[in-house]
Amino acid sequence: MSDPQQPPKTRSLVARVLTGALVFQVGIAALLVLGDMQTASFAWPGLGPTAPRLTEPVAPGDQRRRFRPDRDRPATRPARDPGDMPPRLVLTAVEGTTYRLEGSIAPGDGARVIKLIAEARPVPGRLILQSPGGSVDDALSLGRHLRAEGIGTAMLPGEYCFSACPYILAGGAARDIPDDALVGVHQHYFGENTLLPAAFAVEDIQAGQGEVMAYLDAMGIDPMLMQHALTTPPDEIYILLPEELRAYGLVSGDG
Repeated sequence: MSDPQQPPKTRSLVARVLTGALVFQVGIAALLVLGDMQTASFAWPGLGPTAPRLTEPVAPGDQRRRFRPDRDRPATRPARDPGDMPPRLVLTAVEGTTYRLEGSIAPGDGARVIKLIAEARPVPGRLILQSPGGSVDDALSLGRHLRAEGIGTAMLPGEYCFSACPYILAGGAARDIPDDALVGVHQHYFGENTLLPAAFAVEDIQAGQGEVMAYLDAMGIDPMLMQHALTTPPDEIYILLPEELRAYGLVSGDG
């Protein structure tokens, strides 16, 4: 019921403002839905990643693949079947001073794994990595610790290190990556949805990218590695070829 005390022009202005606010909220909801649809198991025509699936072989010049960490796994023959990937990093003794570090990189994993390494006996000398990625900040802090402690990193044939995981890999004092291991990079996730934060948090994103480039340089890795990350959307992954791994300095020989 309209307010007889309120002039018609004022009521019309209020209605337009409320309608505009409602349309804006609906638009935001639609963008969020589209952002989720882009990484869903299906896609409408013209929406979602256009790259081949991660299960398809990679060739020079054809290295971008669809990527959803909770679902996509490469079609390779890993050295061992890890089963479901742990939701956060797990440190497991293998033999002597060699340990496996496997799982998603959850927030807080940097400090937690550093503590686990300090308490492990024998003291770890090399970590075999496998991870779909996760928290960039935690990957950087863990990588810095590995380099400071002289701990090497390695991968096994057919296994993978994606997204933020290569930054842990880069921190190894020595880095052993077989040609048939998969190392992949892409734009980093910022928040639960990657569509809106990129538009509203450009300053934070650029600062984060600058920190990663400075980290790579400090680790002796060519920061030009980031060109592939910056040009690959978060719902895709760029698989680095063995010659690229060597050219950027990620491979240092036997770990």
